[in-house]
Amino acid sequence: GERGEVRQPLLAALHTSSHLSSPFSHQTMSLYPSLEDFTVDQHAKAAVTASHQAAQAILGVPPAPGTASAGLYSGLGLEELVEYGGLDISQASLVQYMGQDIAARMTPAHTTDNRIAVITKPGDLGMARAAIQQGVHEAVLEKGADGKLGVALNAVDKGVFVAFVWAGSPAARAGLRFGDQILQINGATVAGWTSDKSMKALRSAAGKVSFIVRDRPFERTITTVKDRFNHIGFTLNNGEISALVADSSAARNGLLIHHNLVEVNGQNVVAMKDKDIIQLIQEAPPSVTLTIMPTFMYNHLIKNIGFSTIRKYMDHSVPDL
Repeated sequence: GERGEVRQPLLAALHTSSHLSSPFSHQTMSLYPSLEDFTVDQHAKAAVTASHQAAQAILGVPPAPGTASAGLYSGLGLEELVEYGGLDISQASLVQYMGQDIAARMTPAHTTDNRIAVITKPGDLGMARAAIQQGVHEAVLEKGADGKLGVALNAVDKGVFVAFVWAGSPAARAGLRFGDQILQINGATVAGWTSDKSMKALRSAAGKVSFIVRDRPFERTITTVKDRFNHIGFTLNNGEISALVADSSAARNGLLIHHNLVEVNGQNVVAMKDKDIIQLIQEAPPSVTLTIMPTFMYNHLIKNIGFSTIRKYMDHSVPDL
């Protein structure tokens, strides 16, 4: 009678929605900004998968999205599991099992990939400003009234690299950055050129100068998450990463000693005082993207410039997007 009439549409719904018992099994692999983002998302997905499995086992259909809860997973269909399956997704439980630092930053995600919870928000400005693009591009610089471009080049391993960008100079306005590799100057390939030959080519060029550039091949970016003390977990000694704090975000995400910190959220910090770099990090959002370079390469690039000159005149502005 009435019971049979009710069960038929339920069974039909269960059949048509059976793929929901494993909602992430057919989705492509996500790349995560940090290990903390990975951990958060995996916990969230496990909870969502459990909700579907419990709903099918107990109710016969996937649960309807929740409407009343304002908790972390509101709208993901997990609220019913607290009543039927005993799944504890309260904030207190998240803190107990994941730690205060991560739990406090967990938010539902609205992303274009298959992440459902994030710490580092999609479109994070620090990551965008720090991004190292693959491929090559052209930068056209026009000499200033003083006849200078505001860039110094240094040769390393048969390549030519940007070792200094003067603040407010044509090079700074064109977006050249410390560590960029120069492949051509006015159409001439510079592989094998010395530092002196490279700088002579710039001085002798008239008017506009065309550079073909590969973004910072000796550098890499690491996104970290600050803890409740506003720390990432490393120490600096004249810009060099000298130690890591055990089980810190810096350690978890693969920051290395014997590397120099060259950017914070895309902003150049070369030759800045350690206390100023630390202040910059402390004033940054919870997710901080660090750009690092092996110290041997860093020292090679700056050795002919002069540390005091770099500290005083290097372009430390926030890059445009």
